[in-house]
Amino acid sequence: MSGRAVLVTGASRGIGRAVAAAFAARGDRVAIHHRDSAKEAESLLAELPGEGHTIVRADVADAEQVRRMVDEAAEALGAIDVLVNNAGLFLHHPVTETTYEEWQQAWRRTLDVNLVGAANVTWCALRHMPPGGRVINVSSRGAFRGEPDSPAYGASKAGMNALGQSLAIALAPRGIAVGTVAPGFVETDMTNEHLKAPRGDAIRAQSPFGRVARAEEIAGAVLYLASPEAEWASGTIIDLNGASYLR
Repeated sequence: MSGRAVLVTGASRGIGRAVAAAFAARGDRVAIHHRDSAKEAESLLAELPGEGHTIVRADVADAEQVRRMVDEAAEALGAIDVLVNNAGLFLHHPVTETTYEEWQQAWRRTLDVNLVGAANVTWCALRHMPPGGRVINVSSRGAFRGEPDSPAYGASKAGMNALGQSLAIALAPRGIAVGTVAPGFVETDMTNEHLKAPRGDAIRAQSPFGRVARAEEIAGAVLYLASPEAEWASGTIIDLNGASYLR
């Protein structure tokens, strides 16, 4: 089989969709993961160039579903050369406006998907990943800048950053590199409501470029971190926020 075998979680829309399309355009075989967006996953499958692509389904918060999903992806693709941990959720839960029960639910669900889910997908994928493999995590500017209305999201992404750097050290002896991208606002269906005027004007003004990112720009950075040339970038976190937050 030609190309690399690539598993992209949360691939049916947004950043994940752009990432899957970018790998396929370079001749790689892609496993499109989704949770409950089968229609969008099927439409992406129909659009991808090349052959050998597949669709897999799981709630990444469910450890057994994760194991089955990763095994299915590896069987269909023949291996997993590249894993992109993109699946995630963003829940509104300001500490001063939520009940204690709502607060707990938001934290539990966010961490289960964004952090523990990514960790479990990685553990399972590594069982199918040869030397030269790549793990790429999609984090967020919010890990550094803070998310006052969604603190669990910011914390989960900060945890993802630490997970990626820990794994970069642990997996280097196996010849596997781990990288992370940390986007700011990206124009996707998840952010469309936020980007409507007048709030959208304020969000765009956060960057001196006066706009937010395109999903394809994030995909370009993922492609670099997944490349053979990026081995020495293992452990790196690439900020992709248009100079809206500098650290």
